[in-house]
Amino acid sequence: MTTYFTDQHEWIKVEGGIATVGITAHAAEQLGDVVFVELPAIGKALTKSGEAAVVESVKAASDVYAPVSGEVTEANDTIVGEPAKVNEDPEGAGWFFKLKLTNESELSGLMDKAAYDAFVASGG
Repeated sequence: MTTYFTDQHEWIKVEGGIATVGITAHAAEQLGDVVFVELPAIGKALTKSGEAAVVESVKAASDVYAPVSGEVTEANDTIVGEPAKVNEDPEGAGWFFKLKLTNESELSGLMDKAAYDAFVASGG
């Protein structure tokens, strides 16, 4: 399984043409305590960089963008009922949705962990 990161602080793990998407630990830390999550509907077609979900904390509301294009195959209803899971395990159990990739070549523009860590360290 390969993990990629975006400059909007989303992560994406790809396995067998299915991508799991969430926000990074850095994003969760910047948001503070997450109190609300709105997820995309199953079957919804998402385009790369398009709005996909909403996350709200005690500090701010933010859009979550689709790192790649695809069709939503699953949404993590657990975090709708328990939004604190996003803070507890943002790059694990706090995932947002799964996509069936429609254009795998879009992955090439994303960062690996080392590049993402350098991006965050530089103030990104």
